[in-house]
Amino acid sequence: MEILLAFLGVFILIQLYYYLFVFFRLISYEHPAPIYDDSAEGVSVLVCAWNELDNLRELLPLLDQQEYPNFEILVLDDRSKDGTDDFLKENTHQWRNVRFIRIDSEYAHITPKKYALTMGMKHAKYPLALMTDADCRPASTDWIASMVGQLASSKDIVVGFSPYFKGKGLLNWFIQWETFYTAVQYLSLALSGRPYMGVGRNLMYRTTLFFAHRGFYKHKEIVGGDDDLFINQAATRRNTAINLDPESFVYSFPKTTWEEWFKQKKRHLSVGKYYRANHKLRLGLLSGSHTGIWMTGIVSLVWGIVEYDLLLLEILAGVFALRWLVQIIVFSGINKRLDKTINAGSFIFMDLALFVYYVCMSGVVLTRRKKKVMWR
Repeated sequence: MEILLAFLGVFILIQLYYYLFVFFRLISYEHPAPIYDDSAEGVSVLVCAWNELDNLRELLPLLDQQEYPNFEILVLDDRSKDGTDDFLKENTHQWRNVRFIRIDSEYAHITPKKYALTMGMKHAKYPLALMTDADCRPASTDWIASMVGQLASSKDIVVGFSPYFKGKGLLNWFIQWETFYTAVQYLSLALSGRPYMGVGRNLMYRTTLFFAHRGFYKHKEIVGGDDDLFINQAATRRNTAINLDPESFVYSFPKTTWEEWFKQKKRHLSVGKYYRANHKLRLGLLSGSHTGIWMTGIVSLVWGIVEYDLLLLEILAGVFALRWLVQIIVFSGINKRLDKTINAGSFIFMDLALFVYYVCMSGVVLTRRKKKVMWR
């Protein structure tokens, strides 16, 4: 029993540290106001598109209506075969700020999306590059202004939040929660001076920073990582800001089948092994303590019932009650800051679901075999 209690104590201390001293920072963070000054730096919005005709029909008018003095929308049409090229040629003239680049070739030395983004960086008209995808929708016409508003003279990167549209069903519920919890991690750690990733659906940085780090060179052949791996190598305590302004959120359409979601998560998780060692350690402690406290708790529960050890069961109940209380308080506060993008009434169910997710996906990543390179 002593060993179980020792492990339980270590895991709960790690968890409480993250919740009270890292995540809690997001609740009281004050973000600067949006910028509308005509002298503000220009922004090139880069939109990657691979057979995204229907999405571009909806997205481009929304982007063109952004309330910001100096910006362009640069669509990177990567070998689309769904009529995107004809659509852009026939319609870009009707929007003040839209232009496009057609990419017809694929290269063995770099993944297609990273090549497309690199071309976008080279052809960007303005010094600030703001990334999003064709299946995304900005929450307001102040998206660009709000992102630029977070840039002080010493900042090069702004990490934004990109939730998914709400829908029905268990899959959508879990996607909402997993996206929220991931955002809590990368936003709070960035605020703590330890930035490690961003999401390409809502991410801004200076083009000079991109070229200073040789773009995606260090991971050019790795599928994925055009957002998190670049930020992992380029972000520092001093050059990175976050944005919690709901006007800056960029919503995206979630996967609708477990098979599609599973493929997406395998690709996303596979790039984590390329993170810096200190980032992997911090994230490993967080997910490991989350998994560990549940596994230790389950073993302790069985032990306590079989041995009729009431002291052990009381300690176990107290540990989980304390953790859930802290979790509910912290997540409720963050959820308010993030415009209530999740259902606050299901915190405990999320906690269990994430435990199952960590156990299952860790096995998938460890046994994953290299597959043919795909754009997305």
